[in-house]
Parts: sequence; C-alpha cells; structure tokens
Amino acid sequence: MRALGLDASEDIGLKRAVRPPVKKRADQRVEKKGSASVARRPTRNRDDLAGHHYRAIIESSEDAILSKDLNGVILSWNDSAERLFGFTAEEAVGKSITIIIPADRLDEEPVILGKIARGERIEHFETVRQRKDGSLVDISLTISPIRNSRGKVVGASKIARDITELRRARDRQHLLLQEMSHRVKNLFALSGSIVGLSARSAKSPKDLAESTRARLAALARAHALTFWHGFNEAAHEPTTLQSLVRTIVAPFDEAGQSRIVLSGIDAGVSGSAVTSLALLLHEFATNAAKYGALSTDAGSVKVVFAEEGDSIVANWTERGGPPVSIPGGELGFGDVLSRIAVSDQLGGEIVRDWRPEGLVIRLSVPRSRLET
Repeated sequence: MRALGLDASEDIGLKRAVRPPVKKRADQRVEKKGSASVARRPTRNRDDLAGHHYRAIIESSEDAILSKDLNGVILSWNDSAERLFGFTAEEAVGKSITIIIPADRLDEEPVILGKIARGERIEHFETVRQRKDGSLVDISLTISPIRNSRGKVVGASKIARDITELRRARDRQHLLLQEMSHRVKNLFALSGSIVGLSARSAKSPKDLAESTRARLAALARAHALTFWHGFNEAAHEPTTLQSLVRTIVAPFDEAGQSRIVLSGIDAGVSGSAVTSLALLLHEFATNAAKYGALSTDAGSVKVVFAEEGDSIVANWTERGGPPVSIPGGELGFGDVLSRIAVSDQLGGEIVRDWRPEGLVIRLSVPRSRLET
C-alpha cells in the first residue's frame, strides 16, 4: 500500500490497538531507575510485527481501503482501491478524494469530513463513486476516524465495496415482485372476462360451467408458457409462431365463430424465445380482452405474419372495440415488461399505433433470435 510521507513529529499515524499488559518473565532483566523498577519490554519487535500484520490485511483485502486527512487529501491507497477505481497509488495519493466522487455527490464529502472532525459516528451507507474512466460504480462505504497517539482525530479511513451485482439482484427482485403483482391482477380480471365470454354462447348453466372450465384450462396453458424455464422444469418444446398465438388467444376466442384470425407466413420458435413471445402475446390478448376489441361482442383481432429482410414481423390489428385514445401518464408495468421482453430478450422492436378505429401493434424480431 502506498502512503504519503509524513513528518514523525506530526504524530498522525493510526493509534495503536490497546493490548493487555505484558507480564514480566522470570528470566527478564530488571533495570533500576531511581526508586522504581522498570522491566525492559521488547516492544519494538512486537510493534513491527503488528504493523506488518496490519499492512498484510489491508493489502490482501478484496475491499478498497484508503485513508485521507481532514482536508480530504488521500494519504494511502491499497491495491483493491486501484482495481475498483482505476487510479494507481501514485496517481491517487496526495490528491483530493473528490477525484472519485461524481459531481452530483460532491456535497457528501463536506458532511463526512465535518462529522469526522467532530468525532461523530458515521453509519455505513451506500452511494455511487466514479472511476478513472468516468464510469460510475455502486459501493457500500464504511468510514472510521483515524486518531493520533493523543486521541485527536486527524483523518479518516474508508472501506469501499463494489455492490454492483447486489444492486442488480435487488432490481431483479423488485421487477419480479412487480411482475407477480401484475400477473395476479390480470388473472382476476381475465377470469371475469372469461365468464362473460362463456355466458354469451351458453344455453344452460351446464354449458356455462363447461365453457368457463375449458377457457380457464386454456388460460392456464397459455399462462404456463409465459414463465421462464428453470428450477426442475424443462425448456419449452419447439413450436411455430402461429401455433403459439393460437395457444395464447384460445381462452378469448369463440369455438363456433373465430374472432381472432391468423394469416401470413409461419416460422419455428424454440428455446427462450418461446417464453418471451408468449409473454408479449399474452399481454396483447389480455389488454384486448380487458379494454380492446375482445371486450365487446363485435370486436375482432387480425394477426398477420410477414418476412422483412432478416426479421419476422407480426402485425396485431384490433377492430370493433371501444373508442381508442392514446393513454396518458407514465407507462404501465405491462408496457414496461413488454419492452424488456422485446429489446433485451428478443433484440426486436415494438411500435403501437393508437388509431381511432382500433389499436395496431407492429412487432419485429430478428429470425435468428426466434430459435435461440
């Protein structure tokens, strides 16, 4: 660890750890000094050994460890600090700690220095710091005062840990909880829609029960396709675009007179693309059943598949539903989920056109991503 050279008379090193008193050995020489007997203590070797241990701990730590004075000037910088922030010890020692603080967080440093100078405790906290290349990194930060041998606070030590993966895991967990809430709400809403759809053609309570049961079973099959395979489940079997759409929309269609028409080319779908597409199509069908063409008796949906260059394009067109208007405010979670599935998982594009006569959705996906 590189440290800034300091005048010994300033006495601003780390205060030595308190050790229990050393007992005099039977063979230890005693020297008379006035009226007091003083045991010679081989402290030099013990101090050197303790200092070596401290340095070894700091140098081998996976966390970035550095120290600074009360003016915010860096005094020491270990190897992990170089790996985390990109600055070598030669570049960092003697510079202001602000070299690793983003402009929008510079106000944190005066507060930290003020508390340290007053001897106040600083709770462990999470923040963002800046690397030499300008990129930002999420870190957890522990700050402790450095005292000289007289107990005076002369600086601070900082231990920084990269929590980028932890933050990503938290974000994924938050997204999953949102998705779970979204799915549960949709299922309750769709169950009501399915009962309404079944009642339109039912001629008796028995017909209503059988139709509702069949639609709910179809909804369960469609819903199962929207889950990522994992744990002990096998990946979804390869299928085709049109077969996948028929499975997803089956709970909302009429057996005798189909209101959902498919046309155009067909293409194979396998691997994770099955789940991603199922999630998108399920979102399209759910919204159509709740708010769009499939929420009315006269509404219909037309899905046309075409090939454009290296991409497969699906055009989802709704007609005969309630009046359409462009939704205002922030995107709903369903829209956010759709965009994640399209851009991140399928590498495609999605465009919604809110026409007065009905919603039109254009989904474009590279053919190569359908079988991965």
